[in-house]
Amino acid sequence: MDVTASSTAELSPQAPAVLLAPLLAQFAAVARLEHVTRAAAELGMPQPTLSRAVARLEAELGVALLAREGRTVRLTRAGEVFRTAVERALGEVERGAEAARAEADPVAGRVAFGFLHTMGSEAVPMLLRGFRVENPRVRFQLVQDYTDSMLQRLRGGELDLCLVSPRPEGPELTARRLGEQRLRLVVPAEHRLAGRQRVRLAEVAGDAFVMLEPGYGLRRITDTLCTEAGFTPRVSFEGEEAETLRGMVAAGLGVAVLPPATAPRPEVAELQLTSPGARRELSLVWVTGRPLTPPVQAFRSYVLSVRDQLPLHS
Repeated sequence: MDVTASSTAELSPQAPAVLLAPLLAQFAAVARLEHVTRAAAELGMPQPTLSRAVARLEAELGVALLAREGRTVRLTRAGEVFRTAVERALGEVERGAEAARAEADPVAGRVAFGFLHTMGSEAVPMLLRGFRVENPRVRFQLVQDYTDSMLQRLRGGELDLCLVSPRPEGPELTARRLGEQRLRLVVPAEHRLAGRQRVRLAEVAGDAFVMLEPGYGLRRITDTLCTEAGFTPRVSFEGEEAETLRGMVAAGLGVAVLPPATAPRPEVAELQLTSPGARRELSLVWVTGRPLTPPVQAFRSYVLSVRDQLPLHS
């Protein structure tokens, strides 16, 4: 699980940073060259305009930053202090600009991609491996999480794309279907129903269930299936990963409704459910109308182009 904490400072229209920002680069040039005329020439602006800008900066701060000495200038003590802060701030802005350009670089940019835990063993590695054949320098930030959390991070801008189930509703998100998985009832190998191929979920109404935690899409589907079958499941364990639940089923803690296993496990049996709702649709999702960088657009196009090849084991 990827956990990121962030905070955002909001600036009022009258904050010093907002008022002074346009003047900082002009002051930095004068401070570096110690000559207004030369600084104006370097900046490509008239000398009187630059002189007025520096005077305005001093007025806003309420301190003298420059001492005039003939045709040259020198920094006051306050000016030296302020120049250090200005150079540091401008350096941060330049580094931020470089990082923003790198982020959107079509050859070596970054894609922030979230996906369900159950997609991490085969489907997502297949997508990354195939995409990187033609795009070897594109970088990925990968996040495994449950659907509700990923959609929240997608809306907040932390993720560019995510692979989720069930399909989200609402015009603020765009979802494209990637495929569908038929869900199975997973029981211990020695369970009374283990020899069957198809079962009704109501046949295990009296069994304990091991389930994903609330908030997971598969948990909502399972709860709905149980309600439709006429019972409320007795939950003996709640986890975060399907393979963990399979292990708990093998240990005899209960039964589970899960997508098909990527590889057979002899200690459990996976049975087809007769309910037509025992399925989950997998979708690729992004924020409607939000501009996507070239590498994100390229990865989105690739995923949609190979969706019929995804290993869903349905």
